Amino acid sequence: MRIRIAHETVYRYEKPAKSVIQTLRLTPRSHDGQHVIRWRINVDQDVRLSEIEDAFGNIGHVFSAAGSIETMRVTVEGEVETQDRAGVLQGTIERFPVSLYLRETTLSRADEALESFARETAGANTTTLSICHALMEAIHDAVDFNSDPDAVASDAGTAFAARRGTGQDLAHIFIAGARALKIPARYISGLVYLPEAAASKNSAHAWAETHVEGLGWVAFDPGWNVCPVDHHVRVAMGLDHLGAAPVRGARYGGEGESFDVHISMSEKLAQRQAQRQGQN
Repeated sequence: MRIRIAHETVYRYEKPAKSVIQTLRLTPRSHDGQHVIRWRINVDQDVRLSEIEDAFGNIGHVFSAAGSIETMRVTVEGEVETQDRAGVLQGTIERFPVSLYLRETTLSRADEALESFARETAGANTTTLSICHALMEAIHDAVDFNSDPDAVASDAGTAFAARRGTGQDLAHIFIAGARALKIPARYISGLVYLPEAAASKNSAHAWAETHVEGLGWVAFDPGWNVCPVDHHVRVAMGLDHLGAAPVRGARYGGEGESFDVHISMSEKLAQRQAQRQGQN
């Protein structure tokens, strides 16, 4: 599937900001099953975007803007070719031993209730793969998925207790449960394209990956209860949301900040038509 992506974030300040510094993790990497055809980031301020790689191998861009900034617009535009690999990852950059992904973080810590839930869910399942599938399905059934992109995310224990959460929350719950079962797990930020759903459902999203002996890293999305296929665009990874956040930054001044995010995704029609003709 060839997916066109347009991502725009507009910041507004009631009192102009004197300076803004941001780190953007908005650029996906190519790997088996995902090929980045073209990608461009633009900021409507007089800035220089410096490309970096973080410790996990994520592509980032850093910029600083100075002056009297009342509004700031960050736009991303690109095209990605994806393939259905049933959630199995190959060809990704791996800089750390698998054991690192057993490390607990504040956002992905399993409290007593969540740890008990994970152990009960594992039940009689004997393989890592079957345990992860059971955990994904159980979280999807037990926790209401709030797909509103403006919803506020929280840590795994809080979201599990509330039985409601964002994609970030459900990813943290899954990761916490997996690590409680001694299964290495990590957080993935990305985009999801749902051609049959309303356009508002195509948005920034988060899911998880676990390490399965013999297969390597396998993706699980408890929000949509699927192993990500060609509708998911993988952008960044980390131990939790903070390590893979699309945008992190700081500002001087700029009281009364607000922002609007708009994401547009579409499938390249020429490719879809060619596939249909080939099936006839």
